[in-house]
Amino acid sequence: MPPKSQKSQFTRVLKLAKRFPGIESETSYGTPGLKVKGKFMARLRTEAEGWLAIRCDFVDREILLQAAPHVFHLTDHYRNYPAILVDLAAIDDSALKEVLERGWRMAAPKKILREWETGLASART
Repeated sequence: MPPKSQKSQFTRVLKLAKRFPGIESETSYGTPGLKVKGKFMARLRTEAEGWLAIRCDFVDREILLQAAPHVFHLTDHYRNYPAILVDLAAIDDSALKEVLERGWRMAAPKKILREWETGLASART
């Protein structure tokens, strides 16, 4: 499969992320990014590469780096920041949704999280 353009890769990210309340598409450090009610969630690292920097707690980050080093990466720049780099060309939509949800949960205000959880619980019953 040929690599997708960065614009279509971010469109893919945005489409998957829009299911979460409070998502805002904005520019972050000159590249397309996502925020939740103004709080950083993710951004394309650069327009030229297909890596998405996304919020991720340190424990999950270590698990992801060990489980799929061909998909997840870390640079010195992000070492002390709760984030991980995701190769958008190497991750399928199912796994990307999961990583996006983790990033969203870290950035979302507690009120939005409670409303989301209440909605999920209602959908299960």
